Amino acid sequence: MIVVTTNELQGYRVVKQLGLVRGLSVRSRSIVGNLGASIQIVFGGNISVYTKLADEARAEALQLLEQHAAAMGANAVLAMRYDANEMASAVTEVLAYGSAVVVEKIA
Repeated sequence: MIVVTTNELQGYRVVKQLGLVRGLSVRSRSIVGNLGASIQIVFGGNISVYTKLADEARAEALQLLEQHAAAMGANAVLAMRYDANEMASAVTEVLAYGSAVVVEKIA
């Protein structure tokens, strides 16, 4: 699966547009993880517990997006974007979305 943030894919032609695809991940840290983050906040710098949380949520959202696109018959996703929100304290929602398409390489 080819996933790009651009509206076009250089060297390929879109032969079919299949529609919007998305992947949604909602994640939270455990009480222990939040305690560890609180300690890191006191000392400043990178809050590795939350960095890991954000990274895992984005990776899962992208994987779900790719699965959704494949189920629709796509071999590529154009104009992929992420959107993230905090739903509650230490609960992160990450949405990956884009346009599912079928592309073929230009000869």
